[in-house]
Parts: sequence; C-alpha cells; structure tokens
Amino acid sequence: MFAVQDKLKEDLGLTKVKIIHNQNYKRHGTKSYVNTLNRYRFDPTKPGPYFHVDKVRSHGLLPHELKSALGGVVHKERTLVKKDNPGDDGQTTEVTAEDQQNDSMYICEVGIGEPVQKLLLDFDTGSADTWVRSTLEGKGHSGHNAFDPKKSKTFEKLSGKKWKIQYGDGSTASGDCGSDTLILGNLSIKKQTIECATKLSRQFSQGTSDGLLGLAWGKINTVTDSGEADPQATPVENMIKQDDIPKEAELFTSAFYSTRDKGAESFYTFGFIDQDLVKKSGQEIQWTQIDNKEGFWSFSSESCAINGEKVKLSGNTAIADTGTTLALVSDKVVEKLYEQIPGAIYDWLNQGYIFPTTVKANELPEIKVAVGDQEYLIQKEDLAFALTDDKKYWYGGIQSRGMMPFDILGDTFLKSAYVIWDQGNRRLGLVPKIQDVQNLEPPPDDSGTDGGAENDHAQDEYLI
Repeated sequence: MFAVQDKLKEDLGLTKVKIIHNQNYKRHGTKSYVNTLNRYRFDPTKPGPYFHVDKVRSHGLLPHELKSALGGVVHKERTLVKKDNPGDDGQTTEVTAEDQQNDSMYICEVGIGEPVQKLLLDFDTGSADTWVRSTLEGKGHSGHNAFDPKKSKTFEKLSGKKWKIQYGDGSTASGDCGSDTLILGNLSIKKQTIECATKLSRQFSQGTSDGLLGLAWGKINTVTDSGEADPQATPVENMIKQDDIPKEAELFTSAFYSTRDKGAESFYTFGFIDQDLVKKSGQEIQWTQIDNKEGFWSFSSESCAINGEKVKLSGNTAIADTGTTLALVSDKVVEKLYEQIPGAIYDWLNQGYIFPTTVKANELPEIKVAVGDQEYLIQKEDLAFALTDDKKYWYGGIQSRGMMPFDILGDTFLKSAYVIWDQGNRRLGLVPKIQDVQNLEPPPDDSGTDGGAENDHAQDEYLI
C-alpha cells in the first residue's frame, strides 16, 4: 500500500494540506454544545436552557381554523429554543447566532477554478456539501474570500440544481450549483460540484471560513434538481472516480493538534498516509469497517474504560465527525466519567459537566473509547475544553449525547489519534497520537482568556 502511495505522491506532487488554527476562534463550551444540538437536532436528556419544541408553522393568510378544516396546510416543525432560568415553564425565546459557536477551530486553504481562486474552508466529515461564499450573494464579503464563478474559465453552471442546508433554529444556507476543478494539496479534482452561496443566515455567515468541504458520503448531500433530490458526489468520491488514483490511495487522513501543543502542525493528506507519524506511534494501523448507510463515518463502539474499569455498551455505535468540537456519549458513560473528577458537577446554565480549574492533570481519569475492537485513550488535556465565563471551572470536552442513538466523536477524541479515512475500502484506521506532556493551561483560543462571553452569569446558582 505504502509503495503505491509513494509513487502517486511523487508523480502528482502531492503535499499535506496544512490546517490553520483559526486566530478568530474563541472556545466556549456551552456554545459548542448548542451548535451540535442545532446541527443534529437531538433532544437533551440533561436539564439546561436549550431544548427543542414543536412549533406550528403556518403558510399564507388563511385563519388557523379554516386551514385545519381545509386539511393539512398547518404543520409543526422541530425548533431549537431557550429559556433564561429553570423556573421559566413554557416561556421560551429564539436561539440566535450569539447563542452558539459558529466559527471553526480548524480551517484549510483550497483552490478552485482556473486561474485558481484560494478560499479557507472547514473540512467536515459530518457533512457532504461543499459550499462556498460567492459573488452571487450580491454583497460585500469583508474579511472573506468569495468565489467568483465569472472569473474561472473552467466553471460550468449546473442549471436547475440548487442546494439548501437548514438547522434546528431555522437558520439556512442556500444557493446555486456549478462544477469546477478543486485543488487539495496539489491534487486536482475535476468537475467537482461547487455549491455557491446566494443566501446565508447569520449563523453561517459570521464565521471566519469561506465555506465548508464535505467529507461524509454523498448520499446526504442536499443538492436538488428542479426540486427533486439529486445528491452530488463529495470531493473524495470524485477523487476516487479519477483514473489517476489507484485503489490503495482512495483515502484521506487527519492529524489534529491543540493550540496547547506548541510546535505541532495539524494537517490533512489526500491520497497518501504520513508513514512517519504511523512509525512514531510505535503501533500498526488498526482498521474497523464503516457502516455508511446513513451517510456518516459510523462504526461499532461497544465499550469504554474509565481508569481501567470496563463499561460494556452492547450494540452501541459512534460516528467520527471533524465538524463537531466536543465528544458526545451516553449518559451512562458521561456520569461515570465525571464521578471520577474531583469537584465535577453538572451545571444547568452551562448545560454540561464542569470541574474546577484547580484540578491537575494527574487527578483526571483515563478514559478510553472503542473504535471497533480497539479502545483509544482520550488525552487528559482535552477533557478540559474551555473555561466557563467566571473562569473558575473547565467545561468538559466530553458531554451528553441526549436522545441521540449514537455517540459523536468530534475533535476532543480525534486529537488523540492519527486517523486514516479509507473511503475506497469503507474502513477507518487509527494509531494513537498522545502528547508527552498534558497541558491544562488555558489555550490561546479560549474565550475565557480575553473576558469570555458577553454576559457573565452567576453560575453557582444553578449547580446540580
């Protein structure tokens, strides 16, 4: 396998795609959790300000009673809402862009078109849409790059094709489609469907990135043709179709490091594995088969271990998602984990588990989660995700998945491994990537290091 990849790498001049640690990103635990609630639309099982309700959505100007009598133009829609304190029964307000993390910790430079236009995209294995800010929005893009289809000689408009992403709070991103050449680390992917934004809600527009590059399976792509579903191939699926990519190279890899890890460079590769990083781990790549029927990188995860104590999770599954910052697991696991952390509590206002900043790394438990038959350690430093607004507590990097039927292993988990996303063989490979020193200092991108969120809350009021 490696010999084939080495030849491809030399023939095509393939390089790593450097991951840029977004300088504008500010960690905030609750906002990251709300973002995941919004994307995956799951019902929380732990109390807090944010939850989903069924809201009636009416169309047109007919009275409600007449609409019901006419049969069916009134319908309910699942909507994410919030309340200000535990006693506000039935009193809710809308979730806004300020309530959630709409920026990306990691972004990567890609090229589109001829001549090449460079954009910074969020690479997301939990999505299959590749969309970009574009000049078709008809407004300025201060501080951003916007793709201009008119300036690319290789762009072809795909008439009738539209795309639209909608989240639980009602926010949307939508636009038109075309095809063009996409360049990732010197790898040219021809005739890639590029979803050009014409309209972005604030939740989508206020981040630093210029769009998103979907790395899930194309079956969950949102493109329609004349109103009918017409899912488009993802960049990796198109890469696989190209004649110049052998079977052994139908993959991409990711290596994430924290801003706490000085001198370590995060990266992706497309078409080859970084053999030096595999050798550094001292272990062979462990492979597990992927179930992609729902479009995600889904696999069996039937156990975990907390300080060596095995927790059986019969039938449990998980997805690996680079677009999710936290790791979300069952209440059974999350409760056992925080029982082992001195001073840890569940906090209503933060809607998550928090623990004192005085806790030292050697006081944190070792937690391993299974990917297939192999369990992998999550770095202790990543259990301390972000300072709370009063700077007295850490918001934990592992939280409750609520009513979700599967775990979501986001960046909290993925930073502890070098991951090989072997799409051509529908399998996931991992080797451990644990830092020698576990650093619990607040990272440079923590919102708590420059004053935190807009409102300082009296957190002790809502400790559970």
